[in-house]
Amino acid sequence: QVQLVESGGGLVQPGGSLRLSCAASGTIFTIYTMGWYRQAPGKQRELVVTDTRGGSTKYADSVKGRFTISRDNTKNMVYLQMNSLKPEDTAVYYCYADHEIPHSDFTQHVAVWGQGTLVTVSS
Repeated sequence: QVQLVESGGGLVQPGGSLRLSCAASGTIFTIYTMGWYRQAPGKQRELVVTDTRGGSTKYADSVKGRFTISRDNTKNMVYLQMNSLKPEDTAVYYCYADHEIPHSDFTQHVAVWGQGTLVTVSS
């Protein structure tokens, strides 16, 4: 079983920066795709960014040019650098991983979520 633990959230003023971290632990087979989602008060959870090793990175239009995802695959870590933060970025940010478990004749995909970390952008 894989666990994800986020850190780095907090209160920041508009225009400021924060860096979120997410560590995956447990019995890990293969994680190709990791990413970040967020949920603002009263709204549905939405994609921020996903990254697939050897594949593509997809950002939400609202964060393009301001947020950057990076990974350390040797440590099963993913990071989210958030710059030029706006009040509308206020949300609980969740780390996500697609854990791929091999079986004899198919690969099982298990969606794993962290517990979330709160980011508040306010003056």
